Amino acid sequence: MSCVVANHDSDLKPPRVCMRFCVLAGGSKGNAAYISDGTTSILMDAGLSGVEIQRRLQFLGLHPQDLDAIVVSHEHADHIHGVGVLSRRWNLPVYLNEKTRLAGESQMGRLHETRDFECGLDFTVNTLRIHPFSLSHDAEDTAGFTVHRDHLKLGIATDLGIATSMVKLHLRSCDAMILEANHDSGMLETGPYPWYLKQRISGRCGHLSNEESRDLLAEVRCANLRHVVLSHLSEQNNRPETAVRAVSDALSDGKVSLSVAHQQFSTPILTIE
Repeated sequence: MSCVVANHDSDLKPPRVCMRFCVLAGGSKGNAAYISDGTTSILMDAGLSGVEIQRRLQFLGLHPQDLDAIVVSHEHADHIHGVGVLSRRWNLPVYLNEKTRLAGESQMGRLHETRDFECGLDFTVNTLRIHPFSLSHDAEDTAGFTVHRDHLKLGIATDLGIATSMVKLHLRSCDAMILEANHDSGMLETGPYPWYLKQRISGRCGHLSNEESRDLLAEVRCANLRHVVLSHLSEQNNRPETAVRAVSDALSDGKVSLSVAHQQFSTPILTIE
C-alpha cells in the first residue's frame, strides 16, 4: 500500500507523503520492525527465523519480495537470526557497521550484499534517509536510528543501558518512536535472575527500565509526536500493563498513542504523515 497520495491539483500542492511502520516482534527472543514510505520498504533487524518473519509480514498483507533492504542494529542473535536467510532468499542488501558485520558474520552466513555504515553519518536506502547513532549496550557497536522521509522522522532506540545526551539529541522532534522499556526495576530486583545478570541488565550497557524510558520520553517528546511503541519488554521482569502505566506518565495530555510490542505477534501498522 502506497503512502504517497496523488493530488489532481498537483501544480498547487505536492503529493502527501507518509511513513508506515510496525514492530513484527519485540523481546529477548527476537526483534524486527517494518518501515515503509510506500516507495521504499525496509526491515530494521531480523531476529526471528526467516519463515516466521515472512509469515508475520504476510499476515499484515505485506510481501517480503517488496522489501528493499535489511538494516541491522547489532550482532546479538535476537536481532540477526533471520538476516542471512532473508538476504539470500530475497536478494536483499544488508546495511550494518563494520564491527557488527565482523562480529555477526558467523551467525548470518553468506549475505546477498553488505553495505557498511558508520554511526554518526547518514546513509540512504532509496527514498529513506537513515541516521545511525551510537547506543550504550554490550555489543561491538550498537546503533539506534532515525528514519527520515521529507519532514517525517521515526526514532528507534532499543538495547541501550543509558540515555546519553546523543540519544536525547537524536530522538527529539520525532513523529513516532520505537523505544525500549525492558524491565520494571522492582521486578528485576526481586526476581529470580542471578545477581550478575541483574547487574548487566540494569547497568550502563544493559537495557532501559520502564522508569528510564518514561524519563527519556518526557525529555525528548515534542508537539508533533503521534505514536510511541514500547519494545524489548522482558517476559520475566516486566508486564505490558506495567510498562504502559509507568511510561504514560510522560504522555498525560492524551495526544500520543502508546502501545506495546509483543514477542508472539506483530503490532498493527501505524502511520505518520
